[in-house]
Amino acid sequence: MSGNLFVVSAPSGAGKTSLVNALLQINKRIDLSVSYTSRAARPGEVNGKDYHFVTREAFLAMAKHGDFVESAEVYGNLYGTSQSWISKEMHDGRDILLEIDWQGANQVRQKFPDCISIFILPPSLQALETRLTGRKQDSAEIIAKRLQAAQDDIAHVAEFDYVIINDILDEALQQLNSIVIATGLRRDRQLARQANLINQLQKQE
Repeated sequence: MSGNLFVVSAPSGAGKTSLVNALLQINKRIDLSVSYTSRAARPGEVNGKDYHFVTREAFLAMAKHGDFVESAEVYGNLYGTSQSWISKEMHDGRDILLEIDWQGANQVRQKFPDCISIFILPPSLQALETRLTGRKQDSAEIIAKRLQAAQDDIAHVAEFDYVIINDILDEALQQLNSIVIATGLRRDRQLARQANLINQLQKQE
């Protein structure tokens, strides 16, 4: 029985990464896809855990062979998700989660039309601005650009299967986990996974 593929997207500052990390802690049936990147590792980052760090030449070679289900260039660095790894993990029955932007989600849908896509929204633009400001990493000008970019991202919310408002983390986490659990309980999934049990229950003495 193959696993499910979940795609989670959100504007910057919506709390997507915190939500995904929390999900991985409480649901051990789902694995996070680790992207490939041509950029150098930052202090504290671990190869194979945070990213698969490869040279630009190696990345382009993988892209040429069609190994990426989605890829993009951001600020001169290349990022991509391995299609062969996803296919193998799903074939082995593992659920996989991709944490990518809406453009990447569109690419994934083309190759995995049965994927389940989820968009995370902030409770308000004011809350989004507060979160971005609270990081204390960017200037006011950059934050303004990020807010505009967030609004552009949010314009694509209708392309997703599910929408979660990340106001209270625990509530948003429960909703996200509920989507994952409910997907695994779909009729076709259960008929395949529980075939022996169902056959036994249908037998007449």
